[in-house]
Amino acid sequence: MRRDIFQAIADPTRRAIITLIALQAMTPNAIADNFNTTRQAVSKHLRILTECELVKQEQQGREIYYSLEIEKMKEIDKWLNQFREIWETRFNQLDEVLATIKKQEK
Repeated sequence: MRRDIFQAIADPTRRAIITLIALQAMTPNAIADNFNTTRQAVSKHLRILTECELVKQEQQGREIYYSLEIEKMKEIDKWLNQFREIWETRFNQLDEVLATIKKQEK
């Protein structure tokens, strides 16, 4: 089954993994050390994140390092931006209403 990025980030553990590897690449064992779960469970989450292209693997010697795929994260940001624009418009409208009320009180 092919998953999309929104299915991948729906899981709190996968979001936590993304947060962990956002600043530096990590091995699966280093990632698993941050969770109260099995190494196999973390590997499953990493596999899903890799399938969705949110993380990439890089072989360095005998170790595999996982790092965040920034370009794919931009897809999420682009989708969220439409809501930011709606919220900003509504907050600006609220500011105008509050300013009008304040003027009327004076």
